[in-house]
Amino acid sequence: MVSRVRVWLNRTYAENVFFMDQLRRNPSDRAVEIHATHGDADSPVLAAADTADLEPEGLSPAAYVEYALDQCTRRGIDVFVPRLHQSAIVAHRADFEAAGTALLAPPPEAVAVFHDKVIAYEAVQAIGAPVPPWWRVRDADQLVSAVEELEAGGHKACFKPASGAGGVGFRVITRAPFSLMHLNGFPSPYVPLDVVLEALKQADAEGEEPVDWLVMPRLEQPEVSVDCLTGPDNRIRLAIGRTKNGRRRGFTLAEQWLEPARRIAEGFGLHYLSNIQFRMFGGTPVLMDVNTRPAGGLHQLALCGVNAPWAAVQLALGEDPGEIVPPFLGQDYTVVSGPRQLRPVSIPQQRAEVHDPLPAVPAPAPQQAEQVTAETDATASATASASASASASAIAPA
Repeated sequence: MVSRVRVWLNRTYAENVFFMDQLRRNPSDRAVEIHATHGDADSPVLAAADTADLEPEGLSPAAYVEYALDQCTRRGIDVFVPRLHQSAIVAHRADFEAAGTALLAPPPEAVAVFHDKVIAYEAVQAIGAPVPPWWRVRDADQLVSAVEELEAGGHKACFKPASGAGGVGFRVITRAPFSLMHLNGFPSPYVPLDVVLEALKQADAEGEEPVDWLVMPRLEQPEVSVDCLTGPDNRIRLAIGRTKNGRRRGFTLAEQWLEPARRIAEGFGLHYLSNIQFRMFGGTPVLMDVNTRPAGGLHQLALCGVNAPWAAVQLALGEDPGEIVPPFLGQDYTVVSGPRQLRPVSIPQQRAEVHDPLPAVPAPAPQQAEQVTAETDATASATASASASASASAIAPA
């Protein structure tokens, strides 16, 4: 009898409920049990897991590694998908292997390169992959110099933290003075240059830590996120681009996107799941960002008949799935939000320890469960990557 696989996701995004769904509905019909931890007791990821724990707050990276090793030992984790403190965790891969746990994450050298966007751009440029012009900015004078140079070339300037995830801290510089225009409607990423300069000067006068920003031209759509699955032999098993142009989303296998993504994933050893994002600069695709973790929208590849989470777990277990070519490309779609059930307790009830193989599909949530509406990238696919009670992808109008 084939044994169950026990997978742990630590503090991660709400969208990864669909990652979990795909693991359970794997094409190998293998029993999967999922452990999840989070700092928020009402995380839908905790509710969707078979077992769950609240993570202790305030742990240093080193202390978190000790906590993670204890979780893996006590919970019998086969595959650990780390997001929080990924850098510290992958530096102790041998310790996790000794505990019987495979890490579904790149080696520490690859994680370190892409932790700092400036180091990442320099490294990617060195291997011939396209990057936009960029400046590292730490004070007001450097910001003005970078903005003026970009504007002289006819570009809008934007900035974001040199290290960070997602769109946190992203702003677009405007010369328009602050006015009611900035207070009408929904909050905007546009911020007047004089307001930014005043904030920098005030922070400097108060002795605050200097900023560490990457300033670059605002890149144009489409945005293409290439989801990659790379083996520990540095060879790509899967690369599919997810396109985004306004509300409309779709898929691509065009080499202008996939070729530089492969070069980066294989060249830097981005083992297992990574996400490499591009946008347009002057008619040329250029690198925007590299995530050394599974993307929140990874489950959308189910619209192409691909179960990427399960292929990654197989690879981590030493069961090479081989090269994965999508049997088809799904039609264009959009994403909507929807309800996801929560348990009516502050921490999800724990499933009793079961030593027999578990069913591949989780037990239904209690009927009295509360519901939460979370912004999720959801799909309605042939592989049922999202459950009927969760978010579903809708087809965008032509």
